[in-house]
Amino acid sequence: MKTNLTAKIIGGQVPNGKVRVSGAKNASTRLLAAALIADEPVTLMNFPTELVDARYKMDFIEKSGGTVVIDEEKQTVTVDPANYSDRLLSSYDFPIRTTYLLVAGLIKRSGIARIPYPGGCKIGDRGYDLHMMVWEKLGAIVEEKPDYIEIRAPKGFQAGEINFPISTIGGTENALISASTVDGETIIKNAYISPEVESLIEFLRTLGAKIDVVGNSYVKVLGSTNLRGSIFNVMPDRIEAITWIVFGIISGGNITVEDVPFDTMEIPLIHLRHAGIELYRNDKNVIISPECLVNGMVQPFELACGTHPGIISDMQPFYTLLGLYADGTSRIFDYRYPARLKYCEELSKFYQNGLKWETGAITTFGNSEVLAAEATSTDLRGSMALVMAALLAKGESTIHNVEMALRGYNNLELKLKQLGINIDVY
Repeated sequence: MKTNLTAKIIGGQVPNGKVRVSGAKNASTRLLAAALIADEPVTLMNFPTELVDARYKMDFIEKSGGTVVIDEEKQTVTVDPANYSDRLLSSYDFPIRTTYLLVAGLIKRSGIARIPYPGGCKIGDRGYDLHMMVWEKLGAIVEEKPDYIEIRAPKGFQAGEINFPISTIGGTENALISASTVDGETIIKNAYISPEVESLIEFLRTLGAKIDVVGNSYVKVLGSTNLRGSIFNVMPDRIEAITWIVFGIISGGNITVEDVPFDTMEIPLIHLRHAGIELYRNDKNVIISPECLVNGMVQPFELACGTHPGIISDMQPFYTLLGLYADGTSRIFDYRYPARLKYCEELSKFYQNGLKWETGAITTFGNSEVLAAEATSTDLRGSMALVMAALLAKGESTIHNVEMALRGYNNLELKLKQLGINIDVY
């Protein structure tokens, strides 16, 4: 992936047209890693093939002996993990945040896994101690080396009990994938079952793992050392869906957003309704136009970001943007990642005196004038918020490190063009 990319964006471009929500970033990259524990090829349909995070993971898989075949036209990825095994690589410089999910397939075949340290967005403290706990509870020895993390379990993972001290999506995913390789029953307590984790569970079941979920946090996994292949559909991306919906609302454009996973977004959509926004929709698509605003303006609101089924933190920047276009003062709280604020300073360059922030809380002052600015991306979703602000501003704006947005939105430039919008990336 190219780094240090800059976008020149002319403001005032109003979106018109259709945009289809791609397969979910936070589901597809997990399914790609989970496919490595199968004993036969796996085909993932509706896969966001241009996703940079996925490409980095595919690179590691291929360097470790696995085979990955991408069909960009059909949006499918086929993984053959037959020769996926631990190999001492010349470099472990892979900017993959979920490297820990690559471990189970290596342990299954090699009894040892050497993986890059987790990389990705710096949106607050995100240690990997809970992943180390997962491996150790399943009988492995973990050692932190200068260039990589080494996990050793010569006889493979063993059944055990994992009790997370806090709810964790990544830890839950790691535990599910690792436990599915074990001939025996593993108990996972205080699991975090998000829609993407539910999708992962469905996928692991197609491989042959028996997984029972009690309530929303207690999971029993009866795995197997022999797991079949699968053909599986990646769920649509709920974060991308809310991105396009909010953009349509605040831009005054006319957008049809296709393949919206409404069943995973019930509460985020309720908050839009409370802000005076009525959406025109059927089972899979939603039409956004100025008529969606009941009183002609977004109404001020207060909301808190946290865990599913509420508004997750990855959606926070888009509700912040929405608040900047409300007819009054709005407040957005974040109890899950209270330090997710770095993008606010950059966003405020477009909206002078339009927002203030402190740990865990953002206040927006609506009807703020939006002016062209020069800003730098700080994280994936924050970067997309900057791109949206630049498109709404008067004049030409510059966004540095825009690859962060490109990293998380499949075919972003093409989708913008389909809406009649052009940005110049170099």
